[in-house]
Amino acid sequence: MTDDRRSRVPRWLLAYAVVVVGTVPWMVLYLLRPDDQHWMVDLEVYREAGLSNLVGRPVYEWFTPPPQNLPFTYPPFASILAIPLALLPFRVVGWIWFYLQLLATLGIVRYAGAGLIARATRVPGWLLWGGLTLAAAATLPVADGLRYGQVNAFLILGCLLDVVRPRAGRWLDRIPQGVLVGAAAAIKLTPAIFVVHLVLTRQWRAAATAAGTAVGITLATFVLLPGPSFAFWGGALQDPERLGRNDGTANQSLRGVLLRLGPDGLAGDLLWLALVALVLVVGLGSARRAHLAGDRLLAFCLVATTALLVSPVSWTHHFHWLVPTMVLLVATRRRAYVLAGVALWLTFVLHLTWWAHWRLVDQVIFEPSLSTGDPFWTVLHNSYAIAAVLTVILLARLAAQRSRPDAAPPADAARPSAPSVPATPRRG
Repeated sequence: MTDDRRSRVPRWLLAYAVVVVGTVPWMVLYLLRPDDQHWMVDLEVYREAGLSNLVGRPVYEWFTPPPQNLPFTYPPFASILAIPLALLPFRVVGWIWFYLQLLATLGIVRYAGAGLIARATRVPGWLLWGGLTLAAAATLPVADGLRYGQVNAFLILGCLLDVVRPRAGRWLDRIPQGVLVGAAAAIKLTPAIFVVHLVLTRQWRAAATAAGTAVGITLATFVLLPGPSFAFWGGALQDPERLGRNDGTANQSLRGVLLRLGPDGLAGDLLWLALVALVLVVGLGSARRAHLAGDRLLAFCLVATTALLVSPVSWTHHFHWLVPTMVLLVATRRRAYVLAGVALWLTFVLHLTWWAHWRLVDQVIFEPSLSTGDPFWTVLHNSYAIAAVLTVILLARLAAQRSRPDAAPPADAARPSAPSVPATPRRG
């Protein structure tokens, strides 16, 4: 083991210790003093799917116990990965999942903020690293993921490592680029947008690897689980209502906003498709520009934010995908971008959507009878979607600046690894 590798282990442990100690209030609220009816409800969905495979019951017809009555909504491959969750007591799985999510979020912050952490001089790098992760955990998207036992943190980390290819060590170099994105797309469909990004940036081998991985996993799952596979691809996938009320406050995609505020019927559908096309052109086009400028982290952030907007359903906890963006904006050290990153963080910390929800919906959570007479509260009610739109615009502007010939080089985290040159040990 090299000296540099030895020095990394304590930093990981110290940073994770900061996160574990700092999230004791979350642990108490979500693990020790929860409402049993809401304890790790999403993790329970995954676990029940794994259990369904073991006992032979229909994966997509089984619902979690009342009062949640939640169905499994992921591709069938995810239900195979969930089988180990069914082999341990639910409480044990919940505790493990909670701290694994924190560890994954720590990794997200590490690889998104490598340059910022390495530049730390007033505080140890591991302390800044842990502090940034705690700041992320304070946001509603991350906190809800911890509370409900979500899978977002693991998918984000996998896609981030695959697209950005940071200096994460030789283990990452052994994994062909595209494998992690393809596996993530086989678990949940949204990460498939990164395959489109790989194609647009002419990373042909990585795109083929990602597509081949996703298709290969899906076909293998058909062989192992033909019944659930036909049930998902032939029926459950076409039923967005399985996910919950698409017009509810928690859906902060463009479609969710239009379902609450926009025209109904064909006019609403056409408007949504037009907005989706516009966001895709701006978001993915700017991501391509950022990639060509050598800033892979910025490209990742643009694709992730675009995905949140164009997806038919983007629940508030899906905005966990914006954690790398907040870190990137703060790491620029340019006042306007730093303030934008702080503003984005405050939007998620202050629970603005739910403040407005209670003001506009008369305390009915999932069946809004929305009054649009108050523009202020209406804007706050859709604040995540608005913040995502503004973020795409801001990141597109940053990509345009980075693509200029006289632009400063991107952050270290956004550069491809260079295994032929030994990494210089750096603080943090």
